[in-house]
Amino acid sequence: MCFPDYALIENNLSSRCKRFCASGLRLPAQIASSRYAGTQSKAEARKRRSQLFDQEKRRQRSELGRIEKIEVKYKSAEDEIVMAMNRNISTPYDCARHISEGVAKMSAIASVDGHVWDMHRPFTSSCELELVTMQSPRIRAVNYAFWRTCSLILGAVADSAFKDHINVHLHSFPIPVISSGSFTYDVFIDLPDWRPTDSELRAMSALFVKLSNCELQLERLEVPCSVALDMFQDNPFKSEQIPNIAKHNDNDKVTLYRLGDHVDISKGPMVGNSGLIGRVTVSAVHKLTNAAVDGLYRFQGIALPKGILLNHFAYNILEKRAKKLNATTTWQPQAQDEEVSVKASAN
Repeated sequence: MCFPDYALIENNLSSRCKRFCASGLRLPAQIASSRYAGTQSKAEARKRRSQLFDQEKRRQRSELGRIEKIEVKYKSAEDEIVMAMNRNISTPYDCARHISEGVAKMSAIASVDGHVWDMHRPFTSSCELELVTMQSPRIRAVNYAFWRTCSLILGAVADSAFKDHINVHLHSFPIPVISSGSFTYDVFIDLPDWRPTDSELRAMSALFVKLSNCELQLERLEVPCSVALDMFQDNPFKSEQIPNIAKHNDNDKVTLYRLGDHVDISKGPMVGNSGLIGRVTVSAVHKLTNAAVDGLYRFQGIALPKGILLNHFAYNILEKRAKKLNATTTWQPQAQDEEVSVKASAN
């Protein structure tokens, strides 16, 4: 499995960050009281969350008992195939691999009985399956999944961009608003009025590209609230959000996604793998002056799906637009991702 070289951007940021750390700044009280604040490195915290993700995945698999067979009817313009799969184990990605490795690699999301479905989400019953690529112009849901995935990866970049002596906590990323011109992630950084240089933005863009080139799968797992709280006990914002998220889900669970060793919270869906992302730029970082939490910075970026080509002039227009502050509302309690029909037409 391919993982990024986190030193790539650390060296660019550390020299500018040292002078802030020497000023004796302190985290707000609710952050300083976090159980693991200052006791784990960022890499150790990521590793621990990923290990807990694996443990919960194994626990859920062990409780399945007898494996039940289901029928999955795959429909495309050329074929109609019936496949015998395993209930609560097999996924659309497994079906795609039965068809061809090329189909598995290019499929972004799935339609299961007309409902948007992650490529790595197990089937729960016999169903009809359609596979959706980034070149499916009629299906708006794939665009939302693409932008949501870019936000999650942007969070992974921000989480690994600073050395351990800089206090950084991922806060949240808003519901994708494609018309805003950029995907975003809100991050608490214990640095006053930090403004990244152009070279630092390029370094973060390079780290994003490295993650996308690794073609990492976006693994999905629903976990009990207690498990999610254990995973994110080092993050005071996630710890506060998790009970609210679980309370407003029908099964009192929290949906997690894993990319490499990075685990985050999202209702989803996400695209099947990071390799579906083509040209990408981390365009700007803005300090949110009116946010409910002091010290929040909004990371912003723009990306194109792999295979979509633009000339330099056209892409430069997108980059300039993505530099402007994205005014999308920061995550609020009870805020839920919109559900987009897989049959909806593109705007």
